[in-house]
Amino acid sequence: MKYNFDEIIERKGTDCIKWDYIGERFGKEDIVPMWVADMDFKAPPAVVDALVERAAHGIYGYTGKTDQFFDSIVRWNERRFGWKTKKEWYTGTPGVVPALIFSILAFSHPGDEIIVQTPVYYPFFNAIEKNGRKIVENPLIYENGKYLMDFEDLKKKISKRTRIIILCSPHNPVGRVWKKEELQKFGELCLENGILIISDEIHCDLVYGENRHIPFANISKEFSDNSITLMAPSKTFNIAGLHTSVSVIPNEEIRNKFEIVLENLGLFGNSLFGIEAFRVAYNEGEEWLEQLKEYVYDNYIHLKDFLKNETPLLKVTELEGTYLSWIDCQELNMTDEQLDDFFLYKVKVGLNAGPIFGKNGSGFQRINLACPKSTLNKMLENLKNVYTEITS
Repeated sequence: MKYNFDEIIERKGTDCIKWDYIGERFGKEDIVPMWVADMDFKAPPAVVDALVERAAHGIYGYTGKTDQFFDSIVRWNERRFGWKTKKEWYTGTPGVVPALIFSILAFSHPGDEIIVQTPVYYPFFNAIEKNGRKIVENPLIYENGKYLMDFEDLKKKISKRTRIIILCSPHNPVGRVWKKEELQKFGELCLENGILIISDEIHCDLVYGENRHIPFANISKEFSDNSITLMAPSKTFNIAGLHTSVSVIPNEEIRNKFEIVLENLGLFGNSLFGIEAFRVAYNEGEEWLEQLKEYVYDNYIHLKDFLKNETPLLKVTELEGTYLSWIDCQELNMTDEQLDDFFLYKVKVGLNAGPIFGKNGSGFQRINLACPKSTLNKMLENLKNVYTEITS
């Protein structure tokens, strides 16, 4: 079956954060929103059909996670990544960010330090600070349009109060898919210092070309026993609004402590529609996903070529994974405030400003490429028309 990702789906009037809240978010309505990380595509038809059928049943009572729920992701992880997991390793959670917060509460105390590799997904910062922990930044190295882990800096940043390091894999917003040797070195350093790794792998299915996602916990038993892996079908199949994710915790002691936090917070309930979508997406969404990846990567190549040919002072980092592209605007020699104003008021596009991802996000902007080509082209046409104004 050929899926139509060119179709324009009207999202306004659906209480959509991305489209209905642009006035609140950006202070103006006449812009193309390409910021928050969900897609402007319908979920796979099998998921839509399953939810319609379930809704038609008419009773939406308390719902549990059956063996079929867990089997769907066990099979997915083995089929896609060669990662053989066990059903008992999985704990259901209402989202990856909540699961990150549960991990922080379970395995650190107020005043403890948690390391993040910036520029990085900005909700990490609130998850740490709002719970009384201290953020320690281990900035990635930006070299020849690509980001690398800075292991020497990481060694310096580790202290007696370091309890957790958050791994973003694939990395949002810089688009890296970490190689095995990078993850190996990273994991060994954490083991040597007794630091728990929380691995956010929500974008693991969105990887391109010869790149391959390697689940951190699948590298060795030692890494598996010293990590919590956060996963969800929400980015992969555009079902984030159903708030259903899993945390993969092979170490029974760690898993028990994690689950105690869920129970103490009263967050052990399940979303009926989230469970249904989760199961069907992993069981029946693979063909849709492969076509989606091809479409999104083509959007990236189109963006990259356009910037090179039409606006050469703007560049994008290499996109190995995610559907989010990281635009390097440093050669425009603008302040971050000027850069925001340029895109918002002249290009008329709503992006994510680089500094929200960390200090070293200054001079960058994040754009969401999970949209029809006509949406991307509208933004690029606007950019082309105003680019000469600032370079002539």
